[in-house]
Formats: sequence, structure tokens, C-alpha cells
Amino acid sequence: MRIALLAIVSLAIGAGAAGQDTGRGGRARPVAPMNDVAERYVKLVLALGQHDKDYVDAYYGPAEWKQEAEARKVPLADLGRQAKSLLATVAAVAEPAAEMEKLRRHYLQRQLSALAARVRMLEGERLSFDEESRALYDAVAPTLPESHFQKILDQLDKEFPGSGPLIARYERFRSQFVVPRDTLDGVFQAAIKGCRERTLKHVALPDSERFSVEYVTNKSWSGYNWYQGNFRSLIQVNTDLPIYIDRAVDLACHEGYPGHHVYNALLEKHLVRERGWIEFSVYPLFSPQSLIAEGTANYGIEVAFPGPERTTFEKTVLFPAAGLDPARADEYYRVQGLVDQLAYAGNEAARRYLNGAIDRGAAAAWLERFALMPKERAEQRVRFFDQYRSYVINYNLGKDLVRRFVEKRAGPAAGESRRWSEFEKLLSSPRLPSTLQ
Repeated sequence: MRIALLAIVSLAIGAGAAGQDTGRGGRARPVAPMNDVAERYVKLVLALGQHDKDYVDAYYGPAEWKQEAEARKVPLADLGRQAKSLLATVAAVAEPAAEMEKLRRHYLQRQLSALAARVRMLEGERLSFDEESRALYDAVAPTLPESHFQKILDQLDKEFPGSGPLIARYERFRSQFVVPRDTLDGVFQAAIKGCRERTLKHVALPDSERFSVEYVTNKSWSGYNWYQGNFRSLIQVNTDLPIYIDRAVDLACHEGYPGHHVYNALLEKHLVRERGWIEFSVYPLFSPQSLIAEGTANYGIEVAFPGPERTTFEKTVLFPAAGLDPARADEYYRVQGLVDQLAYAGNEAARRYLNGAIDRGAAAAWLERFALMPKERAEQRVRFFDQYRSYVINYNLGKDLVRRFVEKRAGPAAGESRRWSEFEKLLSSPRLPSTLQ
């Protein structure tokens, strides 16, 4: 998943944080309207976080703003009225000429709209899965019939001849590619090193950027990046269930390079520090920003390891580090390529479950059948639905939208450098889902 945490550093943001700007002569002058909106937006997000423990995923702005939010729990009704008033203020601001300023205005509008929707949900309003995803994430995932997934399952069935359920045959195959516990950290560190080296060839990161890795248990997610500001992250890896060899690169890229860690570091560098856009010092999880964050993190795996390069890296580095047979890497990733086509099955299970069409047991069974998740992993995924609801669309739909956007701008014959360039521009901008279309 994404990131989280509290204010650990107060940045000299200038106009946005201070409420006024000082010219060369030292005289105070009025703050630009959007900077005032940005400050009020940040404080609203922090205030809503007092009602929803998962809402504020990261914050590294002025510490006193967080302290102020914690000192008084503002009623939800008041927060809803404040959000409505602030939306009207943004609407009254003249449309800027510069593209980045236009994107900033649009960003604040949609983030505020999502905040208002989250307030209504916490007050008890019930939305369908698609209504919720549109309100919170500015996007709706396609609805796919069971027949779509069955076609893929039929192809997989041919890969594992024999009797018994397909999921059992698939799990017997996959069990041969579990990373042993005693090699886990070494495998992850090797994956992180490879992802970082590939990213740094194309993206200039602050010299002080870094992150640490912790192994945790009893979570509804498999990995999480807690961005802490000052170009630093804490990445946690959940070890409740077996970790397969493909998760090393997936998590190293997704949570680290060029995924969440890089995304947040570039926003902090280019938007918070260089432009003074204080709104990017806070990250509300249930907002359109999450689709960009998760979409870029998942697509970033392909950017870092295009074509057959991932399998080559795994054969030469990760399989040996895990004590697995490198000669079987091609076979493993051929099968995983088919399994990856089942990605949207999680959306369908969540849609049916959250809409009340099936109960949690049926949702887990649906995931076992159509997403090929073993029972324990399927049950973990339903716990994720309970906690994060329609957030699930951000991984697969987000990846597809980001891929189409980057590759369209890069061009059909784009080389590696061009693709990285467009990808970095997206990571460093306020662009949101509706602007990817």
C-alpha cells in the first residue's frame, strides 16, 4: 500500500505556511488565494484524521497544525460545512494560465470533494462500490463477468494437468518458489539495490533520501510505505503468509524505487520545497491522489524492468539469493503472466461484497475461485475490503490508466529514457485520475 505518519519536520514553506509573504523590502503582502486555500485544506485533512485513523497517511508540515487538530475534535458536520465553503472559494479563483497552476487548482478541488464525501460516509451515508470509488478516487473500474476470468482460468488449467481443484494444483506449483525465512531480508535487500540502481540512472533524487525495512505481522496488507518527510520512508513487509519470489521485486519497486518512496520524495522536493505548495505535505489516503500513487507504483515495476529484463535479473540475482533454481524462472514468470490477468477479480469480489450481494465467506470463496488466492490469503483480502473498501481499484485500474497516459505521451516507439522522462513528470506533478483520460 501507501504511506502514513505524523509531522516530524516543520518546513519553511513561506507564504503557504505563514499566512503572508514578505517581499524584498520586508513589507508584508497578501497571500496568493490558492496558498490560503492550501493551508485551510491541510488543516481540514488533519481535523478529519481525528475521526478516521486511516485517513491521514502522511504528514510532514508544520507540527503546530497537527497539534492544533489533536487538541480539539471538530464535529463531522462542521468539517462538512468547512469543506463546502472551501470548495466554493476554489471555484471563485480565476482559472490560471500556467499548466501546473491549473493542475494545482484542479487537484485541490477534487481532493476537497473527496474529503467532503468521506465526511458523509463517516456520518453514515451509504454509497455503492462504484459511487464510492468515483467520489473518493475520481474513477470507476470496469465491471467484468465471471466468464472473463474463467477464460483465463481455463488457460491456467492446461498448465497444471491432473485431478483436483485448479487452485490446489497451482499452489503445489507455486510452493516451490517460496522465499525461505532465513534468506528473506537478503533477497529483499538485493531487490531494493537493483530497483534503486535502475531508478537513479533516470531520476535525480535528493542525496539524503533513504528508507528502512521492517518485517511485521497481523496486517491486512502485504507491504506498506510510511513516508515520514525529509525524503525518508519506513517500509514494512507483512510476513503473516508465505512470500513468493516475485514479491521481492514487486515490493521493492512498488514501495520503494521508483514507487511510493520516489513519488513522495519528488513531491516534497519539487512541490513542497521548491514551489511552497503546502497541500502536498499531507496525504489523505481516501482521495484521488491514491489512484496516482498506487498506479505509478505498480506501473513503475514495468518501467524499471521492461520486457524480459525482470526475468534476467531474477535468474542472476534473486533466485540464487533465495536458494531457488534459476533454471525455473522462465516457467514461473510465464505462469505468473497468466495469473496477473486475474487482477481485476479482486475488484469484482469487493464490489459484490461491499454492495451487500455476498457475505464475507462468499467473498473469500469467490477470490479462491476466480483470483486463485489460497484460503488464508483470500480471508486476508476480505479484511482489506473491510478496512479500505473501494481502495482496491487503485492498484489495477490505476496501473492501467498510468500506463496508457505515460505511453501515449512517450509515443509508440519511445525508448527507455523517454518513458522514464514522462513517468518522472507524472510523479512530480499534481495530476489526478480525471486528467489521465
